[in-house]
Amino acid sequence: MKNQSIVLFVLVLLFPTALFAQIHYSNATIRTGAEQTEKYIPKLKGKRVALIANQTSIIGDRHLLDSLVKRGVQVVKVFGPEHGFRGNASNGTSVGDEVDKNTGVKIISLYGNKKKPTKEDLADVDILIYDIQDVGCRFYTNINVLRDVMESAARYGKELMILDRPNPNAYFIDGPILDMKNKSGIGQFPIPIVHGLTVAEFAQMVNGEGWLADNLKCKLSIVKNANYKHDMLYKLPVNPSPNLNTPESILLYPSTCLFEGVSLNHGRGTNYPFTRVGGPMYKGIYSFSFTPVSMPGRAEDPLYQDQVCYGLDLMKTDFNKLVKSKKINLQWMIELYAKHPNKAKFFDRSSHRQIGNIDFLVGVSEFKEQIKKGMTEEQIRKTWEPGLSKYKTMRKKYLLYK
Repeated sequence: MKNQSIVLFVLVLLFPTALFAQIHYSNATIRTGAEQTEKYIPKLKGKRVALIANQTSIIGDRHLLDSLVKRGVQVVKVFGPEHGFRGNASNGTSVGDEVDKNTGVKIISLYGNKKKPTKEDLADVDILIYDIQDVGCRFYTNINVLRDVMESAARYGKELMILDRPNPNAYFIDGPILDMKNKSGIGQFPIPIVHGLTVAEFAQMVNGEGWLADNLKCKLSIVKNANYKHDMLYKLPVNPSPNLNTPESILLYPSTCLFEGVSLNHGRGTNYPFTRVGGPMYKGIYSFSFTPVSMPGRAEDPLYQDQVCYGLDLMKTDFNKLVKSKKINLQWMIELYAKHPNKAKFFDRSSHRQIGNIDFLVGVSEFKEQIKKGMTEEQIRKTWEPGLSKYKTMRKKYLLYK
């Protein structure tokens, strides 16, 4: 028994999340849409195919593009979203066109001067295939790309096939509905922060709710995930973007991405983005510290670069408790504002280009005033109704899974 206690103590020191996370992932049970090649490869015979893909578009340990080419599918081009086709571009960095070294297929960027495929881009395409991992948040911009691709496909008479993937944050729905006055590049739909949909379900919602321009409807075909339910947790086999690089960051992202709208560092410039929050001003208030540094491809110019930041180590979160709560954590924001020695600076965006617009992130303009007034989490949540409940009812029309 004594030896077991010693081992337990050592585990806590070496792996602080090991005794807290204990998350049961269902990967062994689930088959993604891409993995079910028998359901879609026959449909591609004789067709000119365009992919909308990135580094998460995999079948086993091989990229979807490489797999399709090897199987004789005629892939004529690939469209790449934010972070690029191989996922190595930093947040917000414009990405140019290129040629894939492995296959010689042309890659057209949809995160730069071009936002959606043009008529000319699709002239030699018979069918488009969308296969990109999402993380289930309104401000994760892949759903914007999906809408834009749907719009082009509908306008130019092309079918869009979606190879669905599990949403690692589909186990809950939370946050205020976007006030369309705050529509921006990180929020373009009247949905909550955490929408509880896979990309295929979201595509059905886009069609059903009339979110394409000119009343267009996209012709969709969907390869569903097999053996999947929304409450299953899915551990992503590939990082969906450079700064979502751990299972903990994926689960914390719905809560900690809100710190992109305040004058605190949320782990950018460290190996643990979205899992720690703080700044130099908390010295003497918090004992935990970290120092952001320049990290090419991930955070070239992080907030408080080369300065010691003090704050919260969220890797020590009880992740079982977080998942069971089925809520965005607002307590961290409330606490850090309350303890900030110069509260007038908390939402001040002027000190660094990396500080985003909190209204755009949360989706409503009253949130920062609610924090300033010292409203409780319960009081803030009440202001999200009845919009959130109405959304949950509307969402049911588009579900492919329980």
